[in-house]
Amino acid sequence: MQNVNKEKRKNSLILFFISLSMACFSIPESPCSAKQIVITDGTTNTAFRNGETAQYDLYYNWKFMWVKAGTGTMSATTSYYHGTPAYRIRILSRGSSQADRFFILRDTLTSYMTYDLQPLFYTKTDLEQDRYRVRKVWFKYDSNKVTLKQQYIHSSGTSTWKTEESNQSVYDMASLLMRARALDASQLQPGHTITFHMTDGDGMVTHSLVYRGKEKIKTKNGFGTFRCLKVSFMQYDSENKQEKEVGTFYVSDDDNHLPIACFLYLKFGTARIYLSGYKNLKNPLTSRLK
Repeated sequence: MQNVNKEKRKNSLILFFISLSMACFSIPESPCSAKQIVITDGTTNTAFRNGETAQYDLYYNWKFMWVKAGTGTMSATTSYYHGTPAYRIRILSRGSSQADRFFILRDTLTSYMTYDLQPLFYTKTDLEQDRYRVRKVWFKYDSNKVTLKQQYIHSSGTSTWKTEESNQSVYDMASLLMRARALDASQLQPGHTITFHMTDGDGMVTHSLVYRGKEKIKTKNGFGTFRCLKVSFMQYDSENKQEKEVGTFYVSDDDNHLPIACFLYLKFGTARIYLSGYKNLKNPLTSRLK
């Protein structure tokens, strides 16, 4: 297990609690369905409220055995950012004590966003073994334009700064998750792609996911069975000039659009993430069957 690609292991934790966990997302820009939905500027929050918290369990398939390798938490609280009323979104991921023997991982993402779900400030700290890094993004809006001031503090202590502008909405990982949850799923049809613009502190990228329809999913940890929306995370293989599915995400088929499960297909095996608890949801979790 020591020989497992460390960066891939880290990404397996983060992809869910960040990328998806949502109702839709992520691939380097590439050929896709002609039917697209673009995540644009802010909107009315219909999916979450102050005090919402969700917990998750992470499992790896290792030599035909499923091993619990970590946990994650996603929370939303009301706060202020420089005097502006805002939501504070926080996403934490932690490796288990068993996983720590092979690879230490600690990640914390915090995003402040307006009540109509536009990002204001984002920071991400991550610890991988002895490598500690910090990323920050400041969002400034002016005349239908957003300016992004981005800082990436490397493990060496040096900083990389970037300033970019866009006339389209740009999100960070955490605010994107919450913005996507507020999408109107009734407009989705199997085959639709969902496109968005994002930064993680080191430059803007354009991403998308493919909606696959509805499916029932039973959690591995025994937490329950849910009716879900299914979304494929596709990655473009430039060498073979085709897309491949590297992850499948499931979010609750109700007004919460709460992340329920994620299957990730990695070079060293399969990782799965399942909802293990929740509280203070904005809407009834009518998708839970048992």
